[in-house]
Amino acid sequence: MAVLWRSFSLYSPFHLSVPPKPICSYFSPSSCTCSSSSSMEAPPQGYRRNVGICLINSSKKIFSASRLDIPSAWQMPQGGIDDNEDPKVAALRELKEETGVSSAEVLAEVPYWLTYDFPPEVREKLKHQWGSDWKGQAQKWFLLKFTGKEEEINLLGDGSEKPEFGEWSWMTPEQIVEHAVDFKKPVYNKVLEVFTPYLH
Repeated sequence: MAVLWRSFSLYSPFHLSVPPKPICSYFSPSSCTCSSSSSMEAPPQGYRRNVGICLINSSKKIFSASRLDIPSAWQMPQGGIDDNEDPKVAALRELKEETGVSSAEVLAEVPYWLTYDFPPEVREKLKHQWGSDWKGQAQKWFLLKFTGKEEEINLLGDGSEKPEFGEWSWMTPEQIVEHAVDFKKPVYNKVLEVFTPYLH
């Protein structure tokens, strides 16, 4: 299906924008792992604690951006949880760091951890980058509604971290899964299933 990409120079400012019921799967891959507890100690051992952000606009389209290191890989914003940091606080912080967006309100969250494993080559690369060897990531996902103007979106982020993205676009749930890397698709499918009532 066609996607209208929004390409911007990294040096110009820009920005982005559901109670759960089951939906048909957008993707039928190997399953992701779900942990029923939402406590900070809950993620399985060996997985890096992480948050994911499903940011929707007033048209209920979802923000996605292409990675600078792998331009063909599009993803929703995500990032690590600092020691003793509340996941919701981490989600708002990561959103601002990666997209410059602070005009957003939390609508919902997936009430359990979702995990994915890194492929061997990705695990090896991240081991050198992070200085730690993680099997994959255990994520708490939050649904946020964008309440600002698109001029707020800036892929340079808030300047506190190195930019990660080169382009961004508003996508449908199907497009989000279609353009994600394979090892994240099971988690994306589950996240979109939980947030379905907010996406229609």
